[in-house]
Amino acid sequence: MLDLVAVREGGTVSEALQIALRTAQHAESLGFQRYWLAEHHNMQGIASSATAVLVGHIAGGTQRMRVGSGGVMLPNHAPLVVAEAFGTLAELYPGRIDLGLGRAPGTDPLTMRALRRDRVETEEDFPRDVAELQRLLAPAQPGQRLVATPGAGTNVPIWLLGSSLFSAQLAAQQGLPYAFASHFAPRLLMQAISLYRNLYRPSAAWPKPYVVVGVPLIAAPTDDEAEYLASSTYQRVLGILTGDRRRLLPPVDDFAERLQPQERAAIGDFLAAAVIGGPGTVRTGLQHLADATGADELMLVCDVYDPALRLRSLDIAAQAHAALAPGAA
Repeated sequence: MLDLVAVREGGTVSEALQIALRTAQHAESLGFQRYWLAEHHNMQGIASSATAVLVGHIAGGTQRMRVGSGGVMLPNHAPLVVAEAFGTLAELYPGRIDLGLGRAPGTDPLTMRALRRDRVETEEDFPRDVAELQRLLAPAQPGQRLVATPGAGTNVPIWLLGSSLFSAQLAAQQGLPYAFASHFAPRLLMQAISLYRNLYRPSAAWPKPYVVVGVPLIAAPTDDEAEYLASSTYQRVLGILTGDRRRLLPPVDDFAERLQPQERAAIGDFLAAAVIGGPGTVRTGLQHLADATGADELMLVCDVYDPALRLRSLDIAAQAHAALAPGAA
C-alpha cells in the first residue's frame, strides 16, 4: 500500500498521522507485504513531507511488514543524508526497510527552490545520485573516504519509481526493481514496463525484473456505495488538475454527474488504472490488472474520507486478492 497521509477536511495533521498508523497496522493484519509513504511538500491536504520520519513511525508501530518510501524525491536531498536516514532506519528495523526513489520534485517551483536552494538539477544528476546512494549503502571499501554511518553495509533495497520511460530504462540498466505510478499517471504504464523488462540487466540482488503497479482502490459492499465514496478522490483529482488543492473532502452524491464532460474525461484519464466497486467488481478489476501487466505486486492507494470505511475497503481488497487466479500479483 502507498499512503500519502491525507489530511481530511475538518481534521488535523495529528489525526492524519494517527490514521496512517492505524491503517498500516490493519494492512499488516491483512497480510500486506509493504507499506510505503510518499514525499510531498507545501500541500495542505498531505502530511507526508518528512518521509523518513514517517517510515520510522510506521515501522515502529508494526511488526513484520516492510515499510519504505514511495518515494524519496532524490533531487530534493543530498544522497549522503538519505543514506544516513535510511541506514539508521535499517539498523532500527533490520530487514524491513525499502528505499523507493523518484526524480520529480513532488511539489511546486517555489517550494522546490526552498528545498534545493541554488541547486540546478540536470538529467544526469539522478542516475549519478542513485549510483552514489548504492555505494553509500553497500559495505565500505578499503580507503573509502566518504562513509555513511549509519548506512554503510545495510544494503537497503533501492527501488526506482516513475511515471515516464526515463526511470524504467535506468532501473533496467541498474538491475533494480521498478514501481510505476499508474495510480496517477497510467498513460505510459504498458510501454514503461515492457521497456523495463526488455532492457533488464540482472543484478546480484535482483536476477529478474520486478514490477510494482500503482492502483487507486475504493471498495465497498456495493458498486454504488464505492462510487459514492470515490467522489472524495474525484474531488481531489479535480483539484490537482485545476490547481485548487484542498484537504480530502467528504463524499457527495452524484458528484460525477455534476461535472462538465471534459472534467469527467480528465478525471477518467487520471484514474484509468483505478479499481472502484463492490467485491465482484474489485476482484475482476484486480485480476484484469494482474493479467494485463504481469505485475509482481499491486500497490494500492486508498483514499476514503471515513477512516473506518477505508479499513473496510482494504478488507474487501484483501479478500479479492485472495481469490485471484494462481500466479496473479
